[in-house]
Amino acid sequence: STAGGGQKSKRAEPGASGHRRAEKARAKMADDPELAAIRQRRMQELMAQQGGGRGGMPQNPEQAAQQEEQRKAAEEQRQDMLVALLTPDARERLNRIRLVKPEKAMGIENMLLTAAQRGAIGEKITEDRLITLLQQVNQQTEKKTSVKIIRRSSAMDDDW
Repeated sequence: STAGGGQKSKRAEPGASGHRRAEKARAKMADDPELAAIRQRRMQELMAQQGGGRGGMPQNPEQAAQQEEQRKAAEEQRQDMLVALLTPDARERLNRIRLVKPEKAMGIENMLLTAAQRGAIGEKITEDRLITLLQQVNQQTEKKTSVKIIRRSSAMDDDW
C-alpha cells in the first residue's frame, strides 16, 4: 500500500512541475520585447480593421459625419443609376440575390455600372437579360473540382 501511495504522489508532481514550467514560459514571453512589439502591431492592425481601415476612429466627429454623409451620397447615387438601368423585375431579382449572396450581387452591380459608364448599355436591362448575364458570370466563376487518386505501390503490395 505504501508503493501505491508513492506512485500517486509521483503522478501529481509532473503536472505541478508542468504547470510551473508553463508559468515560467509565460513570464519569459511577457519580458520579450520582440514579442511585445509583434503583439502591439497586431493590436493596431485589428483596431484599423474595426475602424474602417484608417487606423482607428476619425480625428473628430465632424470628419466622421462628413465621411458618413459622403458614403450615403455615393450609395444613393449608385442606387439611382441602378434604377435607371434595370427594369423593376430585374431590380427585384438582383435584390433577392443580394439577400443570399451579397458579394455576387455587388459584383453584378459593379459590372452593370461600368458597362453603363462606357455606354455599352442602350436600353433598360430586363429580368431575362439579367438572368443571361448571371448565367454567364456563373460559368466564368464556376469552380471545377477534380479528384485525382494516386496509389503508391510498396513492397508489401507485391505479396498480396
